Amino acid sequence: MIHFLTFTAAVGARLGGINRRFVCLAIGVLISVSACSSAEHGVGRSHHTGQGFRNLHTTDDKTFFDFVTWQWQRLSKNIPSPEAYHFPIAGTDPGFLRREHHSAAITWIGHATLLLQSNRLNILTDPHFSERASPVQWAGPKRAVPPGIPLDDLPEIDVVLISHNHYDHLDEESVMKLFWRPGGDRTVFIVPLKLKEWFTRRGIERVVELDWWDEHRTGKATVIAVPVQHWSKRGLFDGFETLWAGWVIRVDGRQYLIVCDAGYSLEYSEIRRRLGPSDLAALPIGAYEPRWFMKKYHMTPEEAVQAHIDAGAGTSVGIHWGTFVLTDEPLDEPPVRLGKALKEKEISPDRFLVLQHGETIIFDSGGIRRMAGTGNAEAASAHVPAIP
Repeated sequence: MIHFLTFTAAVGARLGGINRRFVCLAIGVLISVSACSSAEHGVGRSHHTGQGFRNLHTTDDKTFFDFVTWQWQRLSKNIPSPEAYHFPIAGTDPGFLRREHHSAAITWIGHATLLLQSNRLNILTDPHFSERASPVQWAGPKRAVPPGIPLDDLPEIDVVLISHNHYDHLDEESVMKLFWRPGGDRTVFIVPLKLKEWFTRRGIERVVELDWWDEHRTGKATVIAVPVQHWSKRGLFDGFETLWAGWVIRVDGRQYLIVCDAGYSLEYSEIRRRLGPSDLAALPIGAYEPRWFMKKYHMTPEEAVQAHIDAGAGTSVGIHWGTFVLTDEPLDEPPVRLGKALKEKEISPDRFLVLQHGETIIFDSGGIRRMAGTGNAEAASAHVPAIP
């Protein structure tokens, strides 16, 4: 329930006191109706149900009362506001991103928004450039840091991958701005099953729907939808009606695993078994507290390290942190816990990187290099470690 309920709590906060609790409880009741019904499906081999989809290794057992408990506990916590954080912006030169690259380049724009550039293809994941992760821009989780690369500074985008329909991953304003840009009508949107209709209702026709393990060839890249443990919901009564997915991208002799939002599960080992190890993985490391409420659908940094191992990733990059206040942990905590987890597993921090917002890494025959922040490829420095 996290994304819609976080918005609900934010609306209630604007009303204050008793009204806040009334709004949270009233809307929470409506949401819990669909959330509770999913548990009836149980665990099975197929992820298709009569009403939509389900996870393979867990059921959704959270109730309205669990949500009330979480929100009540939050009232007594001193959760910092977005304004309390001051994350640096890497300052990558947009001109560098627009030039043709002989090497692959990956830029973390913020949250789950990544720009992958390889073999003259520009692939963007879960584009979010709005001020809030919310159905409205006057309430809901607010940005703690601007997008590392403004939307207007992006190169022409060939492919957009959407992992699922939560508001912090499928942002209507960002999608429409990408579509309305010069050349935007040539962009191909690749989405999980049952999500195509959302785009066609807005006049976007170049949309490809994939089920788990389906693949689509676009240009010189192959995109494969892979299972991850998460869920979908955008309104009061549409829980689990559209599919969610991670992505494996094969381009220019390399394989990339992109998981924009998910809990820890057996899927990472299964992806490796079916598709082989990935040269680079992007894995979520934030939005995980409280664990009793978030555990199934959001990984901790420690679990992300295990997912990195399970997937056989050569190098991983931490995403889904430091951008929106969605849950209870401090926004700057995930990199610290990640560093400790890597040390405990005796994994070099070079193998699991934490990037600044807007930072670019270069992937070439010599390995992975991090941009020095000047936008000059010649100034790229080799293997800058993650934040300790």
